[in-house]
Amino acid sequence: MTDPLAEPVAPVRRPWVAWLFLANLGLWLGIYAPLQVLLPQQVELLDPVRKEFLFGLVTGVGAVVALVVNPLVGRCSDRTTSRWGRRHPWTLGGALVGAAGLAVLASAASTAAVVAGWCLAQAGLNGMLAALTSAVPDRVPVGQRARVGGLVGISQMLGTVVGAVLVTVLVSGLSAGYWACAAAVVLGAAAFVLRTPDARLPEAARPAPRGGSLLPRWRPDFAWAWGAHFAINLGNGFGTLYLLYFLDDVVRHPSPADGLLVLMLLYGVALVAGAVVLGARSDRSGKRRGYVHLAAAAMALAALLLAVWPTWTAALVAAPLLGAGFGGYWAVALALLTQVLPAAEDRARDLGVVNVANSLPQVLAPLLTPAVLAHLGGYRGLFLVSAAVTVSAALLVGRVRSVR
Repeated sequence: MTDPLAEPVAPVRRPWVAWLFLANLGLWLGIYAPLQVLLPQQVELLDPVRKEFLFGLVTGVGAVVALVVNPLVGRCSDRTTSRWGRRHPWTLGGALVGAAGLAVLASAASTAAVVAGWCLAQAGLNGMLAALTSAVPDRVPVGQRARVGGLVGISQMLGTVVGAVLVTVLVSGLSAGYWACAAAVVLGAAAFVLRTPDARLPEAARPAPRGGSLLPRWRPDFAWAWGAHFAINLGNGFGTLYLLYFLDDVVRHPSPADGLLVLMLLYGVALVAGAVVLGARSDRSGKRRGYVHLAAAAMALAALLLAVWPTWTAALVAAPLLGAGFGGYWAVALALLTQVLPAAEDRARDLGVVNVANSLPQVLAPLLTPAVLAHLGGYRGLFLVSAAVTVSAALLVGRVRSVR
């Protein structure tokens, strides 16, 4: 087994990438199928009048849990000397805790129970996320990272599509949907843990405890890249978290859930194309920033389209445009972010902090969206804000100097 702290040089093979993809697919399905479909429906059944507020409350509190768990589990896995490896115990353990939270949601009959179940699910799933994300800089050489990062991005967005199909077409009812998500999470994690190696950290190489060790060394390039990642995810959150309600209240789609499924399918196909094309081009050229600019521009254009033309036709155009942009961004961003990590011995902790840039928008977007809808012109204003925040990501990544 190679040195777990060394920069990897041997290309990873297709089976390893396939198992990583499967584990990430189960993880994101377990997060996004509830966020996009199950939780909005469950909250609306509990209180149809205050559905926006309660949905924001549930997702916001759950995301706060994610903010803490990501760097905490990352720090713990960086220092784990188990004979099963540093990451695998946390991957499987997180999956089991996340599945338990989804099981609580399957029978939740009150807002308090929904909050508790989603918090437990977020704790487990974000612990799993911290461990899985660390596998990329642990095992994948720099020249291969955008292509592998593209597949990780595809798994994230494909999780939204497969999750929507799973809980709207293949199974019926909230309870069955949550149980199906729980099974997907555990199966994906177990397959990756059982079928791939994980380097064991020797006791002598275990990093010494440091004061404030949940926080990274905020070197400038890491800070700018983190800010760009945060902005992209916040812009995406503004544009997608309330999409079901947008289809219902503004577009007046006769079946909002079915409409959302169509949009997610278009989004997913375009995302795969964007991730594969931009990831391969980025690895061949060794350049990252220009491709992030291109991806952010596509996402901002999609939001602007919905702002000026809030119709079902516009949504059919915007969905693949947003998908291509987000897929291309994720392919390049994961490669860029792993290249600016401050220290090899803290990879998982620092990537856990990077993952906060995924989770923090889940706190802010639900909290800020009701105010935007009320005071900035409804959904038109919301999509304009989404476009502006996304453009700011391109400006921030332009400040990164150590990566082209």
